[in-house]
Amino acid sequence: MKKILLLATAFMFSLAVMAQPKAEDVAKFNTEKYDFGKIVAGTPVTYSFEIKNISDKPIVVENSWASCGCTTPEKIVDPIMPGATALLKVQYNAAAQSVFTKDVFVQFTGIAQPKTLVITGEVLSPEAFELWVKEKDKEKKDKAGKTKEKPNN
Repeated sequence: MKKILLLATAFMFSLAVMAQPKAEDVAKFNTEKYDFGKIVAGTPVTYSFEIKNISDKPIVVENSWASCGCTTPEKIVDPIMPGATALLKVQYNAAAQSVFTKDVFVQFTGIAQPKTLVITGEVLSPEAFELWVKEKDKEKKDKAGKTKEKPNN
């Protein structure tokens, strides 16, 4: 009898957990991952994630935070009305030279699990970045020169 009661309680608990709304039920993001590409060390970069309210009630961004202090999401103060959009501006302070992946968490009021967004990129020294830009420009010129050449018939 105790086993049946325990199983019934566990089943009811799992149904309650499954019934909780998720961020995907109330909001749609223009993207969940943004790649800054190659950036210069010492130069902060920003990206704004677009959040659209897809529910029939206003939604509130209760909190937003990042996986480290080098990433700062701005607070969204006003509720997002049904059908409306808001921008979550995220700044990354590119201090250390390396490849990076950082998580940004968005907590909506009434939603237990925060939504996770991701920013990625590669931080280069100013010299390495300048060299990369020159190589990229050379590739563009080479490619443009090849398309202008027409075969002789």
